[in-house]
Amino acid sequence: MRAWIIRLGQERLLIGFGLLAIVLAIADPHAWNDHQRWLQLPTLAGLLGLMICIQGIRESGLVQHAAGALVERAHSLRGLGLLLVSVTAVLSMVLTNDVSLFLMVPLTLAIGGMSNLPIMRMVILEALAVNAGSTLSPIGNPQNLLLWQYDHLPFLGFVRALLPTFATMFVLVALLTLLWMPRGRVVLHAQDIDGHPVSTSQALLSIGALVSMVLMMEHGHAVLSAGLLLVPLALLDWRLLARLDWLLLLTFAAIFLGLGHFAELVPVQHALDRLSLEQPLTLYLTGILTSQVISNVPATVLLLRHAPDATALAVAVNVGGFGIAIGSLANLIALRLAKQPHGMRQLHAVSIPFLLVCAPLVYLVWRWLG
Repeated sequence: MRAWIIRLGQERLLIGFGLLAIVLAIADPHAWNDHQRWLQLPTLAGLLGLMICIQGIRESGLVQHAAGALVERAHSLRGLGLLLVSVTAVLSMVLTNDVSLFLMVPLTLAIGGMSNLPIMRMVILEALAVNAGSTLSPIGNPQNLLLWQYDHLPFLGFVRALLPTFATMFVLVALLTLLWMPRGRVVLHAQDIDGHPVSTSQALLSIGALVSMVLMMEHGHAVLSAGLLLVPLALLDWRLLARLDWLLLLTFAAIFLGLGHFAELVPVQHALDRLSLEQPLTLYLTGILTSQVISNVPATVLLLRHAPDATALAVAVNVGGFGIAIGSLANLIALRLAKQPHGMRQLHAVSIPFLLVCAPLVYLVWRWLG
């Protein structure tokens, strides 16, 4: 119990947003239904299901095996880095940014354990890559899904509208990868490549569960799907459940409750009413800055009723995923999965300058081609 309390005391985000949720609940009481809506239970259930699936894949040995196969075929660190960034971006378009990180970060950790790949640099680049890649797809991230359904755009119409934004973002991420990754060849630590037996049955079951989870989430059945995974595991393999990062789940619950309530405060709504969001630059800057404060998904919910152009808002909040870690929940997932010392500081040292370069370039390209 003492160790658990010490670990809980190290969870600054959980404590901070938990206190915010409690203070707002006392100062601005709402019905229980509102708190349920802010909690975003389907999102939390989807996150839990993904954590279970990826834990199963990781424990099957498949990740280590794939990492070894990839590293043995790599020639340079920059080439390997660009490959990982590209795969991460593509996966985020079809499997969402969360799922792609749950797949790619463990793979990156395994590769780093058997080679000279700089792990934290690669994880930061992958966090940038999912923000860029998921921008292109209506199902790439929660804010796109919300705006796509709200604006009733055809699938390909949404893709065409966001293509200049995605292209600008991805080119910048690729350039950063080539400049930031060390020169030289991949050096293998041969002793770490062998000795990772693969449990084929566990790998196949976990992959099947992951595919099923993604499909169920896509059709709005995240809670049911998570329950179908959770109940059998609780009976048959409760130790796997015990190894999950439950504090990560609690952190997201605190973020959703605190920021969801904050976004609906009357003074916040009145402040938005006074903004000229019909002006493209005003909407663009508001979407980015709001994302830096309350994350881009709550920012989308907050601004949706006030923004006259849903695709313009999509551009803004997707750019807002860069910068401060809270800008996109994918950043927090990447840091949590990596578990590297001073990860938050290193992310900000790269992501904030990246936002300062990316934001004006995206705006110019978007306005020029739009």
